[in-house]
Amino acid sequence: MKRAVCVVALLFSASGGAGQESGSARVVPIQVSGDAAQRFSLVILGDGYTTAEVGRFREHVNRHLNVLWSLEPFRSYRNYINVYAVEIASAESGITCDPAHRQRRQTPLGLHFSGGCDDANARGILVDQEAARRYARLATPDFDQILTMANTDTYGGIGGGTATTSGGNALGPYITPHELGHSLGRLQDEYTYSRRGVAGDAYTGEEPVSIHHTLLTEAQMRTEQRKWWRWLGEPSESGGTIGRYEGGQSRASGIWRPSRHSMMISLGYYFDQVSLERMTQRISSQVELIAAGTAAMAAVPPTAVLWIEPARPVYHELGIRWQVDGRPVPQADDQPHLALGPLGLTGAHRVSVTVIDPTPFVRDPAIRDTSFTATRSWTVRTDAVPMRGDERAAFTASTDTARAVSGQEVVHVETTHPADRVLEVTWRLDGVELAGARGRRSLALARQNLESGRHLLEARVTDPAQPAAAGETRRWTVDNTGPVVTYVLAEPVASVEAADGSRHSYFHDRFTLKLEPADDQPGYVVAEFRVNRDGWHHYYGWPDAPPGTPFLFTPRGTTIKELIYGSLSAEGLSPQPWEPREPGWGTHRIEYRGRDAAGNLGDTQEFHVTVQPAPVCTATVRGTHVGDLPVRSGVTCLESATVTGSVTVAAGASLSALNSVVRGPLIATGAATLELAGTGVGGAVLIEGATDRLVVFGSTFEQDVTLASNRTATPPILAGNRLAAGLHCDGNTASLERTGAPNRVAGQATGQCAPAPGPESNGGGGRNVMN
Repeated sequence: MKRAVCVVALLFSASGGAGQESGSARVVPIQVSGDAAQRFSLVILGDGYTTAEVGRFREHVNRHLNVLWSLEPFRSYRNYINVYAVEIASAESGITCDPAHRQRRQTPLGLHFSGGCDDANARGILVDQEAARRYARLATPDFDQILTMANTDTYGGIGGGTATTSGGNALGPYITPHELGHSLGRLQDEYTYSRRGVAGDAYTGEEPVSIHHTLLTEAQMRTEQRKWWRWLGEPSESGGTIGRYEGGQSRASGIWRPSRHSMMISLGYYFDQVSLERMTQRISSQVELIAAGTAAMAAVPPTAVLWIEPARPVYHELGIRWQVDGRPVPQADDQPHLALGPLGLTGAHRVSVTVIDPTPFVRDPAIRDTSFTATRSWTVRTDAVPMRGDERAAFTASTDTARAVSGQEVVHVETTHPADRVLEVTWRLDGVELAGARGRRSLALARQNLESGRHLLEARVTDPAQPAAAGETRRWTVDNTGPVVTYVLAEPVASVEAADGSRHSYFHDRFTLKLEPADDQPGYVVAEFRVNRDGWHHYYGWPDAPPGTPFLFTPRGTTIKELIYGSLSAEGLSPQPWEPREPGWGTHRIEYRGRDAAGNLGDTQEFHVTVQPAPVCTATVRGTHVGDLPVRSGVTCLESATVTGSVTVAAGASLSALNSVVRGPLIATGAATLELAGTGVGGAVLIEGATDRLVVFGSTFEQDVTLASNRTATPPILAGNRLAAGLHCDGNTASLERTGAPNRVAGQATGQCAPAPGPESNGGGGRNVMN
């Protein structure tokens, strides 16, 4: 497909900026995969963008669409969707009652935050529906969905026939699929509040009509085969397990949803399987699985070639099955054409073709039988009038050649259709013909075992009846290199390298993370992360700060306009303020990856962080302390200090030693908290009877270390330490936390600190005793 631009003027009385009057519109087809009447056609309108800000609108559209294409089912069914952008000149920049400005603006679509200009927490963005439809019709009268993009950096949006979203807000690209969930999928909010920060009332109604809300128990769903019973117990695409989680439809209790968090309750997560099935159904229902084919006639002759043009998902092929009088024709399986001549048919016969989408996103057979299965039939008769067809050997459609395709895509072509023969299609990859693909109208690149890098794919169509004819060739650049994502953390208290080369960092109270994705090809790259194997979450920076601001993690999260972000608690990144949750102190695994504009998914990498409360120091030692250091009470902090003698910690007292050196022994009996991070100890270490917390991280020890009878409320943390002698653990009531960087022990490790079974025990002179 070649990118086309058409300009349509729609003038209003308000005067615009230089070069374009206010209200005038430019229609830009972003992606046109077929006839708008046979596709899900999305029209994106801009409001509040002046003529000088058209570049900003284009940047916002690009970012929103790249995020959309990274999310299922939009990723797999991108070819089913037409996208048109309408660049509308506004007399003024911004929209009315933006909480950041609280002023009124004159804009062609009348976008405004609901609640008036005095509502500092407004987030619903409303639009002049009739004006939006009028502009959308400029793109195509067959539009299915309007998305109106506001020129604002403030969070906001709303669903409906005309969905709205914030163009410049960090969360804007995730508001877009959420609102499309409402508009396209008819999905409902899974929020447990009707007003931010306040738990919703209990649900008291009948069984909800909503497919992703219920009053039924899991047992009832299975027994009665209702709601999401087919998905129960599955790992959720949005993290955790598909089950029954209380709250939804703006009610905090008395109603249940399928996943703890998904796109419809927490932006940034994926759609879970229940919502994904509905969204896939709604997109597919806009497209005929058999888009075109041999015309239905009174009869076709037995010498004809029957053909179809099936729909074309991006990453998988549809199944095609031909039958004659109900009997399969296996040699034609998965081919979009059937030459009747070799079958030797005489008399009258019934030939049919069935196209099936085998997507794993849909399990309901009733949905499969309607939106994911299609059949077409013909009568074959010997006395039928010969058919006429296009005699030229040419391509009529294909996968977009203007963009790079990923190494996992299924590239397709459509050709002209002579009535009595099949045109020859050959495929070449980096100049070498793929013999096994000869004749096919699609090529699954994932089966070609491509090496990383760029490749040239070519398809050529020729007519076997005219071997001297030139034919036609189409070419694609194949981008088979995933993006690279680097991460930047705030400065830790201490940091060590794990055996696999990843980092394990130690923080007090909080840490920030910035993901920086990059690719060798142009286009917006999406980065995402997950915490402790929970759901993958898109990285959008910090929602209440300029783009590029790192994401902040804390044990309980940060409240922004009555919503929580960056929580390390087991309830996920965005629990509700009123929900009970344990602070996420301890060690966490952070995985991260990226997806480029071509659709390539980069390698998953990881690091660990340990977060503990910062000590409240009653005494601080810096520099050199000559002699022994007794800690009799309170909290003594060593900060880049050197103690030339021993350190003893009395019962009830606490010690925090950060990046320090103790040349003598360290003995703590009945201490409250013991924290050693990035610290070296020359003498023997005995820590027994600790009552609060025990952390030994990234430290070095010259003599034996003994941990005995510690009664800490949370598991002792031992990670990334190097011990020249032994490590002995006995009688500690909480099991040791076995996560993060392993310890290196040159001597014996005994008791609770004995080597964990598995690859961490490497024998020889040193052993990894922690996983």
